[in-house]
Amino acid sequence: MLRVGLTGGIGAGKSTVANRLAEHGAVLVDSDRIAREVVEPGTEGLARLVAEFGPEILAADGSLDRPVLAAKAFADDESRHRLNAIVHPLVGARTGELMAAAKPDAIIVHDIPLLVENGLATAYHLVVVVDAPVEVRVRRLVSARGMAEDDARARIRAQASAEQRRAVADVWLDNGGAEDAVLAEVDALWADRLVPFEANVRLRRPRPPVSPKIAEYDLGWPAQAERVLARVRAVAGNLARRADHIGSTAVPGLPAKDILDLQLTVSTLDDADTLGGLLADAGFPRLEGDWADDAQDGTGTWPKRLHVGADPRRPVNLHVRSVETPAWRLALLFRDFLRANADERDDYRDVKLRLAEAHAADGTVAAYADEKQEWVNGVFARAEKWAAATGWKP
Repeated sequence: MLRVGLTGGIGAGKSTVANRLAEHGAVLVDSDRIAREVVEPGTEGLARLVAEFGPEILAADGSLDRPVLAAKAFADDESRHRLNAIVHPLVGARTGELMAAAKPDAIIVHDIPLLVENGLATAYHLVVVVDAPVEVRVRRLVSARGMAEDDARARIRAQASAEQRRAVADVWLDNGGAEDAVLAEVDALWADRLVPFEANVRLRRPRPPVSPKIAEYDLGWPAQAERVLARVRAVAGNLARRADHIGSTAVPGLPAKDILDLQLTVSTLDDADTLGGLLADAGFPRLEGDWADDAQDGTGTWPKRLHVGADPRRPVNLHVRSVETPAWRLALLFRDFLRANADERDDYRDVKLRLAEAHAADGTVAAYADEKQEWVNGVFARAEKWAAATGWKP
């Protein structure tokens, strides 16, 4: 199933997006609703809160008196930690139950306000952030929820900043204008990205081959790569020796195919194979076949595993290499050599543009990549001399 994390600041109108996705067929898991359910009368959660904070947190009808609890639980950090230690595990367990009950082809949308604050972005295939200008959010909170303006502004300041949310956002939805505008964006997101993304993950389906097309350097590529790498690191755990952004999209100013090349370095190819299914479940199906790098010592090839991204709007090549061969180091050396030597970078640009034009009608990048590799292999000797002269280390 596809897991989508939906978040946004208070007053941004996240529920508008969540409800629209549910209309399309998403399984909506609402963290705020679950947090209320696990402390309803008769639940273990409410009993534990009473035992911890006293019977005065109960209203006359036996339900939780939230303002009284808040006064007690948020009086200091220690009290807040006691509250979280009770409620968070219960919310997590109930969330897990709801997700486990979903069908295998479900698109689960987890509406979670504190996704950024709690560092949960890597738990999802995709993170969608709903935003609106601060003044719009304040106006909504005052008019729709009856908050005092000072309280509304304080609540906004206490949450993650726009910059922190942008760092984890695969999709950014501006909900500061007319509702029809954001709903149209949600409709397109569902049809063009979420539905095919889910199918690609479930079916382990790679992206279709296309001819090489070179784009101007995109300043957003490094941030996009880091978001994907964070997911890769979370999946690989202690089997990862390192994970890096490599290739042309990692070289500032270098035109490239709009495909992120990433490298996961592991100890052995057995480790790479152990991770194969986990990476596929996380949205990186493995490409069938024997994949290898040209051995620069003339011994033939150095084997690797190649995975690709299942997200139709963010193409990724994930090269899984082991430290058993020097290929992982050469990938980093090549990147850093181009970063440090503008003339070499510009020569590479010219080669890429020439070959992309020559193979524009191929319908695949195979021949383009083979011809380009000849130039890359020739660079390695110069890169090694540069590494020796500068003391470069990976």
